[in-house]
Amino acid sequence: MIVGILGKPNVGKSTFFAAATLKSVPIADFPFTTIKPNVGMAYLRTKCVHQEMGVEDDPRNSVCSGGVRLIPVKLVDVAGLVSGASSGRGLGNQFLEDIMQADAVVHVVDASGSTDQEGQRTEPGSQDPAKDVEMVEREVDLWLLEIVKRDWEKASKLSEQLKTSVAPPLAQRLTGIGITEAMVDEALLRLHLKGDRPLSWPAGSLEALVRELRERNKPSLIAANKADLPTAAAKIPALKAGGRTVVPCAAEAELLLRKAAEAGVVSYTPGDPSFKVTKEGISQAQERALQLVKERVLDVYGSTGVQQAIDQAYFGLLKAVVVYPVEDETKLTNKDGDVLPDAYVMSGGSTALDLARKIHSDLAATFLYAVDARSKMRLGADYTLRDRDVLKIVSSGRRG
Repeated sequence: MIVGILGKPNVGKSTFFAAATLKSVPIADFPFTTIKPNVGMAYLRTKCVHQEMGVEDDPRNSVCSGGVRLIPVKLVDVAGLVSGASSGRGLGNQFLEDIMQADAVVHVVDASGSTDQEGQRTEPGSQDPAKDVEMVEREVDLWLLEIVKRDWEKASKLSEQLKTSVAPPLAQRLTGIGITEAMVDEALLRLHLKGDRPLSWPAGSLEALVRELRERNKPSLIAANKADLPTAAAKIPALKAGGRTVVPCAAEAELLLRKAAEAGVVSYTPGDPSFKVTKEGISQAQERALQLVKERVLDVYGSTGVQQAIDQAYFGLLKAVVVYPVEDETKLTNKDGDVLPDAYVMSGGSTALDLARKIHSDLAATFLYAVDARSKMRLGADYTLRDRDVLKIVSSGRRG
């Protein structure tokens, strides 16, 4: 699973990405600092099972600190979208293709209202971030609409002549961005559109269908960045209109804390509500910067919001679960004796067989059953994984 970082230029997308991944990327106070997509590793934060299971943790593929497990996940940051991007303005077509490879989207907006729709600096509070959300979503929808419209008339007429649903050709045209025939069928049902009568659809139906598919296939949340600026508080409530998930964020504060922790100045785990200064003799400027982060961000929102946005994208939008595979369900170890060494992020609805396939293709090919380490019950290939499952996979060829 991949989460994409989307938004108009100069809203702090690259700062958000750098804060989440600690990957060095160009960050500047002008539009189109990012041209090519940046891909990096961030983390999901979850409570590790080792305390519940009564064992000492010895992680191998992820960090566990104080009972908090940080599991690597993939983020991609694309260049900012401007009005007209769907027609190629600002190289928008390429950027839209990039973001469409993501499974979910974190839409970063300037909650302080201090950048116009072109990404230029303006008077704080003078712009409406809700309008920015509408603009970006509209550009994505227009781009998808252009794809759908290719040969639409021909496909519609053929569908009515053969009395078959238009869903298969629609899905085939959109398969490159992960839209399936089942998704199209579901969207048609929700919109009360007859798949075998596309020529009788009311005006605007195709636009509504594209929007429904985008919301279903690319679920998104809003990272209300620059939430620490004075003009943001009055703007954030409007972003929640229509039931949108909104996470107040201060990406610059998170980046400062992550770099300070990396340098040994503070003790801080991404997503924590506080930090502790661990280095003596820091400068007055450093002390003041940290104090501002505490007063304007952590004391107000309880976190910088960056980690919370990533967690919500995976656990909320994608319904991801974290599963701990072991080879010895009694000792909770792998073949080398490491206790709970691995934590796998699986998409919602994944099965025990999917877990076996992720561990190794041979394990899936010879799958027999799984064993629940808690109950010691045998589970079949179609068992739906639950968050915090600890499982052993048993196969005719090997165990995992």
